[in-house]
Amino acid sequence: MTVDIHSAIDRLQFLLGTWHGHGRGAYPTIESFTYEETVIFGHSGKAFISYTQSTRARDGTPLHAETGYIRPVEDGTVELVIAQPTGVTELHVGRQDGSRLEFASSAISLSATAMQVDRVGRMIEVRGDTMTNNLEMAAVGESFQWHLGAELTRQD
Repeated sequence: MTVDIHSAIDRLQFLLGTWHGHGRGAYPTIESFTYEETVIFGHSGKAFISYTQSTRARDGTPLHAETGYIRPVEDGTVELVIAQPTGVTELHVGRQDGSRLEFASSAISLSATAMQVDRVGRMIEVRGDTMTNNLEMAAVGESFQWHLGAELTRQD
């Protein structure tokens, strides 16, 4: 069944689809690592884009997953809502500049057992069939800094 694109997400259609590729991560409290990442941006006909993400170590071991929604708002503003199985939820406000989205956390909630996360920044940029995404964060007593970066290719 084909779904008509809601007019509110016209400007975000470039995200839609399945993306897969490789990334690397580092942070002062862990050893640097590489990973495989899959991201799916979907659309149900409503005024938002669904988002799912998962990463695996190169040997196939699951590493991380998250799910959420991107909601376009007026004049280039976009909101990002994310839930993680680690007990972290993130609310972001961002800006769109063409096919580049930049988000800054406006609220982070933690379950009683979640790792301390104080601030998150995310960037997604699409050029043709290549997506670059980066994540910066301040967590576990460390200052705000780069943590993850990946380059993904459109799969469909």
